[in-house]
Amino acid sequence: MKDSQKSSKRETALQKSERLIAFDNTFGVDRLCGVDEAGRGPLAGPVAVCACVMPKDAVIAGIDDSKKLSEIKRERLFEQITAVADYCVVLIDRETIDEINILEATKLGMKKAIAGLKIKPQHAVIDAVKGLDTDVEYTPVIKADAKSYCTAAASIIAKVTRDRIMRELNAQYPQYGFAKNKGYGTAEHIAALKTFGACPEHRRTFIKNFVVYSEVAAVTEDSDAGA
Repeated sequence: MKDSQKSSKRETALQKSERLIAFDNTFGVDRLCGVDEAGRGPLAGPVAVCACVMPKDAVIAGIDDSKKLSEIKRERLFEQITAVADYCVVLIDRETIDEINILEATKLGMKKAIAGLKIKPQHAVIDAVKGLDTDVEYTPVIKADAKSYCTAAASIIAKVTRDRIMRELNAQYPQYGFAKNKGYGTAEHIAALKTFGACPEHRRTFIKNFVVYSEVAAVTEDSDAGA
């Protein structure tokens, strides 16, 4: 009975991938690029953007919107996807996000990620974002990471890449719980901000409701002095 249930789950995962592939096939091109980001909403850390082209002969069961997958499944799928895909990940840092705003930072990352692919795609599916400065024709699709195979793959790569970075930052700034909250504004994270002030990775334009800029500057200077 257990083996039968496992088989059914595998078939369901495969069917899901095939459904997403069917959506991609409606664009009628051989090299379709999916583009998605991870980290637009957090209070800290970079935004990670990935452009991904999946080969036609590689059907990986279980690919889906990264937000719908457990961390264990994302990590496993990340290894499978990156072994066969043409992909490029771009990180836009906190300073740039604060300077040009998160939407423009995301667009910049998407432009660079598409340009960073080994072979230029014929078309791109972008998760919701419009007004992209690229010479590749593209279609913005709302919730593309839940509809498009290559975009879902891009979402997984972006999410896993950024989560790993946030775990590394947790080692530098353990008081904020980055390994757990990934920089998002959880109650615990906000409480830590109010207690300890901001670290250099906090987005100044995102935390102004919790920490005034003079306090942010002071905390950063103290951190630099103690380094």
